[in-house]
Amino acid sequence: MRLLVVEDETKIARALKTGLEEEHYDVTVARTGEEGFFLINEQTFDLVLLDLMLPGRGGLEILKTLRQRGLQTPVLILTAKDAVADRVEGLDGGADDYLVKPFAFPELLARIRTLLRRGRPDQVLRLKAADLDMDLATRKVTRSGRPLDLTAREFEILEYLLRCAGRTVSREMLARDVWKETSRDPALDNVIDVHMTRLRRKVDAGARQRLLHTVRGVGFILKEGGP
Repeated sequence: MRLLVVEDETKIARALKTGLEEEHYDVTVARTGEEGFFLINEQTFDLVLLDLMLPGRGGLEILKTLRQRGLQTPVLILTAKDAVADRVEGLDGGADDYLVKPFAFPELLARIRTLLRRGRPDQVLRLKAADLDMDLATRKVTRSGRPLDLTAREFEILEYLLRCAGRTVSREMLARDVWKETSRDPALDNVIDVHMTRLRRKVDAGARQRLLHTVRGVGFILKEGGP
């Protein structure tokens, strides 16, 4: 899940990015209203965390403009403005939720999960293969009900393989779509192999059947049975 944090306070922005990435979210940070407005219009995000008091273009102005243009991406306002009138204005302006600073991080995570579950009803939020289950809203992965402790990168790789289940995924595809590298680098192939080895241990350890397979000379495939 891709989240955009529009926050001008460096300390808060850094803390949000670090905390959310530890929960396996893909986080982009914008430090000004103009940058946030540009990113929302140029890229696709599953949720926007939006401060109201921003340099340049204010958060409420951004929100109203986006809604006028028909953008339905869920928006969670994070602000120090705690008056009832401010909350009403934010919600009437198109926000899906409103959280006042300072806030407890577990509450923020709960609100994010709620908005992701209801904000994109057309989007698949759970991926499965055999007894492997990935919940994209909560960022939790289990195998036969056993939680898997994955790093953020391992989660991204596994999500990609699940979306391509039954089809061979090359190292070039992983480099382009997961690592976001457009040019082929042999050194990155080695990094990919190391990540795949660690991921395979976590996914297939103790399981009756392997799901992650290497296709010699080509790449990898996630499927029941052999490659």
